[in-house]
Amino acid sequence: MSHLMNTYARQPVAFTHGNGSHLWDSNGKQYLDALAGIAVNTLGHAHPRFTAALSAQIGKLIHVSNVYQIPEQEQLAAKLCGLSKMQEAFVCNSGCEANEAAIKLARMYGHKQGVEIPTVIVMEKAFHGRTLATLSATGNRKVQAGFEPLVSGFVRVPYDDLAAIEQVASHTPNIVAILVEPIQGEGGIRTPDIHYLQGLRKICDQRNWLLMLDEVQCGIGRTGKWFAHQHAGILPDVMTLAKGLGSGVPIGVCLAAGRAAGTFQPGNHGSTFGGNPLASTAALTTLDIIEQDKLMANAQSMGDFLHQGFQSRLGHLPGMTEIRGQGLMLGIVLARPCGELVGRALAQGLLINVTADNVVRLLPALTFSQADAQQLLDMLCPLIADFLSQDA
Repeated sequence: MSHLMNTYARQPVAFTHGNGSHLWDSNGKQYLDALAGIAVNTLGHAHPRFTAALSAQIGKLIHVSNVYQIPEQEQLAAKLCGLSKMQEAFVCNSGCEANEAAIKLARMYGHKQGVEIPTVIVMEKAFHGRTLATLSATGNRKVQAGFEPLVSGFVRVPYDDLAAIEQVASHTPNIVAILVEPIQGEGGIRTPDIHYLQGLRKICDQRNWLLMLDEVQCGIGRTGKWFAHQHAGILPDVMTLAKGLGSGVPIGVCLAAGRAAGTFQPGNHGSTFGGNPLASTAALTTLDIIEQDKLMANAQSMGDFLHQGFQSRLGHLPGMTEIRGQGLMLGIVLARPCGELVGRALAQGLLINVTADNVVRLLPALTFSQADAQQLLDMLCPLIADFLSQDA
């Protein structure tokens, strides 16, 4: 009998060790990991330079309180601000905490503008976390159910729809910010028109709102650039990061720039564990290895290779809808629910995920090699083809 709360429908496997994009379970069976802990294991498993850096840091310091200066955290903030052109960073432990910080920042920004009840525009099918505020911002009734009353102060519009934003703005007072994912991850790897983010930036500038981008899943090189919004050539006022930033060590960051910078003052927000020496070292090492090994270029080239391979081998099949995404953030969209593919793939030694009921989600490590990518095509394409050949 397990004493864990029943919060996960876990797959019947336990892993003992890994190397690169391969894992071994407790029975010695080998698996190809095309999920990377849901976009977390940026460097794959047991990366030698990452392991050495963490081992060295553990031998010096793991944690000190944020009531003291933490040089590693200051270095991380400077590094991220340099890469993103943002101005300041708050370091926490997870994506939902980073988004919680962004929501709090938007509310404080609004109050400082004289707005009594600040409102944030959020998107349908969005996912921002499972705390009460981020759950309320999330556009998925399935994950909200049972946790009412939800937090107020959000108004929801369709994703990738600038006209809907303008319409809401015309009759909703007190709006202070837009919170949006540049690519919706849990929502089914939905990539908007490139002009969408540019349009949001223009709207926010015109109305003195904050543009807040949730890059928890799509950031840190996954799309072939450091941050997904850079494909659109814009700069947000607030950006949140987590998942792949620490390569498996929990860390999240809320960055601010422009009119959002300087909003928080001492005592406004905090985190016990946020940005401790170990987590900050993990993030700094991850960023350094991405740069040194040109992993963003690899994410783009391997993503293109996989996209073309899936299109060639699956695109003509009845029941295939589309293949979408950018870099190593890919979704294979089928015409019907396909959750059973997760178990079928696991039995064949392949780790994948299904989100939004009918989207096979692939988020491999940025170190994914061409041999890994070819193996993924050779394993997954027959599984999907067989699934689609069966009666619904």
